[in-house]
Amino acid sequence: MSALLTLNGVSKHFGHIEALSRVDLTLNRGDIVGLVGGNGAGKTTLLRLMCGLYQPTDGTVVYHGENGDRPLVEMRNHLGVVPEGTGLYHRLTAWENIRYHTRLHGIEDEVAWKKTLQLADALSFTGELGRPTRGFSRGMRQKTAIIRALAHSPDILLLDEPTGGLDVTSAREVRSLVGQVRDSGGTVIYSTHHLAEAQQVCDRIIIIHNGEVRADGSPDELMRYTEEKNLEDAYVSLTADAARIFDDVDTEGKIAKIWRKLLTPRRLPSNMSSPEEVNEDE
Repeated sequence: MSALLTLNGVSKHFGHIEALSRVDLTLNRGDIVGLVGGNGAGKTTLLRLMCGLYQPTDGTVVYHGENGDRPLVEMRNHLGVVPEGTGLYHRLTAWENIRYHTRLHGIEDEVAWKKTLQLADALSFTGELGRPTRGFSRGMRQKTAIIRALAHSPDILLLDEPTGGLDVTSAREVRSLVGQVRDSGGTVIYSTHHLAEAQQVCDRIIIIHNGEVRADGSPDELMRYTEEKNLEDAYVSLTADAARIFDDVDTEGKIAKIWRKLLTPRRLPSNMSSPEEVNEDE
């Protein structure tokens, strides 16, 4: 496997708060990597550093492109994101939300529609593509966001709690789709609170606690390292010290704006305008 992204001694501070401390990681192509940790552990900060939304206070984040090391901002062209807050436009249909983003990536509508139908079929969502997203359930919004993230065929898929709000059947469909992305050579970064889901889906699990990487390996390796019989006990063993408590300085609206910044290029194509008049799902 070849390296995709390398973090060397990465720390991130917000005022007096150290959100991440001296993280060293190498992510490889073709992996499903689980980020596991409690609230405030540093998972979201790490995700934002990986995709270039945040710059590290200390250390470096290096993207290894096909032609050698490249600026991290170039990775955005190869990135699909499913944020915890979906950021959909209510007055647009599911397909119009998806098409807006594929056009930003320069994908022709016919190609995008074919890919959208393929993904919607995998998620049992084809009949909902023509409906406005206002009034969608949380699970329906999540499926729309997943299709939007994959419709331009990215090399890297970044998922923040992707099965949140989904029923059992839909969650199984999402996990199956993630496996297909990996099998086709894509890389998936999968952030979740659920250890059982991480064990089921991920080839490799990174446990984050109080801003530190406490463990990095396959589920079996983590259990052998801690001499525990299941992943939950291994996690508890590795995070036995009390979780830090600090105020969450982000509101949900601010989080949605940050993800939208990632999803939308700095400059729109000359023939496009941003649907600013449309309320967002935050």
